[in-house]
Amino acid sequence: MPLVTLAEVLKDADAKGYAVGAFNCNNMEIVQAIINAAEAEGAPVIIQASQGAIKYAGLEYITALVRAAAAGTPVPVVLHLDHGTDFNQVLRCLRAGFTSVMIDGSKYPLEENIALTRRVAEIAHAMGASVEGELGRIGGTEDHISVSEREATMTDPEEARRFVAETGVDALAIAIGTAHGRYKGTPKLDFDRLAAIDRLIPTPIVLHGSSGVPDADIRRAVELGVRKINIDTDIRIAFVEAARQALAANPDEIDPRKVLGPAREAAAGIIRHKMQVFGCAGRLHISPRG
Repeated sequence: MPLVTLAEVLKDADAKGYAVGAFNCNNMEIVQAIINAAEAEGAPVIIQASQGAIKYAGLEYITALVRAAAAGTPVPVVLHLDHGTDFNQVLRCLRAGFTSVMIDGSKYPLEENIALTRRVAEIAHAMGASVEGELGRIGGTEDHISVSEREATMTDPEEARRFVAETGVDALAIAIGTAHGRYKGTPKLDFDRLAAIDRLIPTPIVLHGSSGVPDADIRRAVELGVRKINIDTDIRIAFVEAARQALAANPDEIDPRKVLGPAREAAAGIIRHKMQVFGCAGRLHISPRG
């Protein structure tokens, strides 16, 4: 089916109290893993690419891969730019056919973040696309995004209310204690802050840095209003570990399919589990192929 917007899939999620998984892709096998998992679980899905992934694979390749995947499935698929920090990159993605973009102005003072996000929202909405903004700074490292513990800041609920009202975003990424990349310990989420933000804004809430967060905490976050959950690191770990195991089992293997095939299956397994935890599994009724 044709690509859909972020606002479309989050509308149902918000009405029914579940979260939609947003999974980062870097190559064909990961795109296939995401689609295979979504079909197996009967779940809507957000396939997102970071600026680093676009630099690696190329904007045209990423767009074509996801479009091809969406065209061959009954699953609603969103093509989303993750952590767009460059205004021109956001525009390039919109022109290429992305149905959703994130403009990350969290490093700027509130007034500048609002102005930048509002400008992107006006352009994206005129093109029929959705926009995710960010308020507060999420720690850790993901591709070119690196925020130290000192720089990380929690989202202020009252600022969130103002930000949403003045920007017109379709989703808001907030900082409540998660971080990008691998955790050194167990993350401690500020659920009271999440609940306060959810009471003040009508916009679906996004949780970044969700790889490694205990399932129970994820379920609690969904109960309190999170409707989009980003996963990248857990996919990378499963993918690379399966590839390593395939090569260790047969060091003389030279067929990439024998290495990347198991990696694709491992990634799909992780994604399926996440969909079950998020509550988006089984939201669609899909007839088996063949």
